[in-house]
Amino acid sequence: MKLLVLSAAAVHELLPPAECADAMRAALTALACGEVDQPLRTVLKPERAAGLMGLMPAYLNGQDSAYALKAICVFPGNPARGLDSHQGVVLLSSAETGEPLALLNASAVTEIRTAAVSAVATDLLARADATELAIIGTGVQARAHLRAISSSRRLTGVRIAGRDPAKASKFAADLAGEAVLTGQKELTGQPGLPGLAGVPVTACGSAADAVAGAGIVVTATSSADPVLRREWLAPGAHINAVGACLPRHRELDAQTVAAAGFFADSRESVRGESGDFLLALAEGAIGSDHIRAELGEILIGGAPGRADDQEITVFESLGVAVEDLAAAALAYRKATESGTGAWLEF
Repeated sequence: MKLLVLSAAAVHELLPPAECADAMRAALTALACGEVDQPLRTVLKPERAAGLMGLMPAYLNGQDSAYALKAICVFPGNPARGLDSHQGVVLLSSAETGEPLALLNASAVTEIRTAAVSAVATDLLARADATELAIIGTGVQARAHLRAISSSRRLTGVRIAGRDPAKASKFAADLAGEAVLTGQKELTGQPGLPGLAGVPVTACGSAADAVAGAGIVVTATSSADPVLRREWLAPGAHINAVGACLPRHRELDAQTVAAAGFFADSRESVRGESGDFLLALAEGAIGSDHIRAELGEILIGGAPGRADDQEITVFESLGVAVEDLAAAALAYRKATESGTGAWLEF
């Protein structure tokens, strides 16, 4: 038996943003149609440990059936060491025999598929004329979201804010430089930002300044406390809330959550893991029925999206296992066709 091993560089090569977004649409559609079996992720967080481990299994039924398991460690202190906070592997297995097919770098899979789902949410929920993007955060997901959203929508301006203004300025300058290098490769091996050619990328001194007037907002931080407040948001803004994935962590204040049409990749995940939702619920700002729809329900026409051009919308991104499965399956299929990756006797 041979096992395909795909490094971070190989995953980035095999999963360009637009193709991954299409795979995420298919995965979310399958979830809405009842073709996916996946439990809520299991989280191991030892009291004295620096990080946590999450286990995310899934089975996809149908023509492209497969099993997948992501084992991911989340270490918030990693960025200070120059590492992604997410470290682990995705195992793709045959639905017919259970044989392991591929082992993929989970940092890269998580980075790309998370941003691709936000791009899908932006297409579904943001106003058609929303072209100003604000990103709160300067890490891996901030960069990935800029790549994914600029690949699916014409942008006229990007504003960046972070906890450290100097880091935000450097990050914005690096992004602006990458945008000029259309089609070339970064030192990290990731593709450049061709969708941003000619688009100004500006660092702001505060999150409030960054989101002022923006039609699309991404929160991609490791903060446990709100980084976004209702009074900063323009009417009709769409928010992709990405960073808070634990019940006691939040990026949005309760007023933002209460004022918004609230959407999820999975209701179960939001009700079990989302601090943005659970803390607003505990404070009495929202009711338990505040989740309007899952993205897959909108994709199949089973639920409405944005109500009108003045409504604020929030996509609460928790990430679900079928997204990892779909990304891994796409990468595996393309790798077997192109010869990418390393095949090992197993």
